[in-house]
Amino acid sequence: MKSSRRLVILAVAVVSLIAAGCAKKKVAAAPPPPPPPMPTNPAPAHQQPAQQPTPVVSRTPTPAPMQQPQRYPNAVTRARIDTLLARIEDAYFDYDKHTLRPDAIKALQADSTELRDILKDYPDYKLTVEGHCDERGSAEYNMGLGQERAEAAKDYLVQVGIPSGQLNTVSYGKEKPVCDEHDEACWQRNRRIHIAAVQR
Repeated sequence: MKSSRRLVILAVAVVSLIAAGCAKKKVAAAPPPPPPPMPTNPAPAHQQPAQQPTPVVSRTPTPAPMQQPQRYPNAVTRARIDTLLARIEDAYFDYDKHTLRPDAIKALQADSTELRDILKDYPDYKLTVEGHCDERGSAEYNMGLGQERAEAAKDYLVQVGIPSGQLNTVSYGKEKPVCDEHDEACWQRNRRIHIAAVQR
C-alpha cells in the first residue's frame, strides 16, 4: 500500500514538474510572414528604346519659280507690229503748225489701240515718233518745229494708252523729205510725223 501511494505521489510530482516547466516556458510568437514579392514583368529579349513622337512639320509646297515675262517680242509678234505700223498713215500738219488736225488724229487712231495692246506686254520694245517739215524755213527752225510735231503725236499716243517710256521722239526737220517738188502738194506730204520701230 505504501508503494502504490509512493507511485501516485511520484506520478503527481512528475506531472507537476512537467506542468510547471511548461508553464514557465513561453512559446515564441511566430513572426509575421514576409510580404509577397512584387510581380515583375520579364524583360523582353531585345528591349526597344521608347519611341519619341515625331513632330508634325507643316510643309507648304514651294511655289514654282515665276517665269520672267518676255520683255521683247519674238519674230512673229514683231512682224505683226510692223504690219500695224505700215497701216498707220503718217499724220500731216498745216504750214508752220504742230497741232494735230482731225485727219491726223484719225490716222493715228486707226490702229493705235491694237498697237497699245501688243506693246504693253513687251516693255523693252520701243517706237520712234519722227517729226518732219517741208523745205521752207531755216534748218534750225525746222528742227524745232519737227520736234514739236513729234511730241504732239507722242502725247496723243500716250493718251491712247501706249506707255510713254516706249515712245521716243526725234526731229529730222527738212532733212528727209518724201517729195522733192517745190509746190504746196509736195510740201504738204513733207509736213508729217511717221512712226517707226526702234531697231535693236
